[in-house]
Amino acid sequence: MFPTAIDEILERISKVDPLKYAQTRNYGDGAVTFLSPYISRGVISTKQVFDHVVTMGLPWEKIEKLVQELAWRDYWQQVWIAKGENIHTDMKSRQRPVSNLEIPDAVIKASTGIEEVDRAINHLYETGYMHNHMRMYVASICCNISYSHWREPSRWMYAHLLDGDLASNQLSWQWVAGTFSKKKYYANQENINKFFHSDQIDTFLDVSYEELMKMKTPEILSETSSLDLKTILPPTTGPTVRPGLKTLVYNYYNLDPNWHKGEGLQRVLLLEPSFFEAHPVSSLCIDFVLDLAKNIADISIFVGEFKDLQLECGDEIHFKEHPTNSHYVGTEEPREWLTGIQGYFPSFFSFWKKGIKELSVKNHAS
Repeated sequence: MFPTAIDEILERISKVDPLKYAQTRNYGDGAVTFLSPYISRGVISTKQVFDHVVTMGLPWEKIEKLVQELAWRDYWQQVWIAKGENIHTDMKSRQRPVSNLEIPDAVIKASTGIEEVDRAINHLYETGYMHNHMRMYVASICCNISYSHWREPSRWMYAHLLDGDLASNQLSWQWVAGTFSKKKYYANQENINKFFHSDQIDTFLDVSYEELMKMKTPEILSETSSLDLKTILPPTTGPTVRPGLKTLVYNYYNLDPNWHKGEGLQRVLLLEPSFFEAHPVSSLCIDFVLDLAKNIADISIFVGEFKDLQLECGDEIHFKEHPTNSHYVGTEEPREWLTGIQGYFPSFFSFWKKGIKELSVKNHAS
């Protein structure tokens, strides 16, 4: 479902259809781009996708929806940069009500009784992918029907997503739970049937929105559990790290094959046990990262902490800016962004309005 060879990834960019995307993106079988895992892992950037879309010569109104969704990714990142570890806590208001700090067993076991939801959870386990609209349904069931605090279910989803990004994951869950938005997000069975082409009835979601917002937790969601997630990291492999050389440090969020491409530099993929202990991911996610790293010639895999790597290779270390790199020491290089708009904005649309003129001008200039 998600090829890892760079040529296939670039081909996927070339097949993006902004018109069909805008018309169908909310449907389970819609023309989504399937680019999010590559953006999250830093293989490609939002700007890279935008630059391709601009070459199509389409009017702004035809590409605006796709560009807006690219901007959402940058917005979440800017919030993460500004707020740091606070993205793991209720950001703007407390989640209310909360009956537990766990996750419904029925969600973990894909046995909610909502056929499309259960199918999507099993698909997540098998492929590392879940449609964005479905993620909202699952989050609403956990937070607003089961009254689980968003934190534990968000950890579960992040652990299994190939496109797992702490900023977009945590803050999207908070948007659904009402802790980073003015109101909670709900979806009933009619909504799911519409967007996932099903016809299921007589479920706990087969009620009006008024009833949904007053609902007591259904029996099927009453059993909850805490998670026991562990990341299985690979052994250190590849060429031996040599001291005194200029070293490019890659990680779970930066696997850009074009970073200093063609330069004879030492390249190391750093996988820190402490990071993955705090934010566990599945073996499917680790295997995906290792396969993506094959696009980077002569890269070594180093499993250990940054300070351990620094002891081996010295101080001539370069890395890309990212919130997960705040403890790195060396030369920080910038990431590529969709626009030049930086800093914290209290809402996406304030961020979007600031950058929309810049993007539309670029589109017209093409």
